[in-house]
Amino acid sequence: MTVIRLTRMGRKKKPFYRVVVTDSRKRRDGGWIESIGYHNPVSKDKETVIDEERLNYWLSVGAQMSPAVKRISKK
Repeated sequence: MTVIRLTRMGRKKKPFYRVVVTDSRKRRDGGWIESIGYHNPVSKDKETVIDEERLNYWLSVGAQMSPAVKRISKK
């Protein structure tokens, strides 16, 4: 199954996450199909950018969002 989830980037104590489309059997930071945005919880305004067009496309072809992505995308 295809999943839309977060993959961790950044350094120790300063996390930065990419919103990626990946196979559900892959590890959290394993390979991914497409990066559709990012989430920065460390910045003052907790910046989140997601390409809505690509998100809608992946949802239309059957991808599932992880609970964390649902929470930050508010969709």
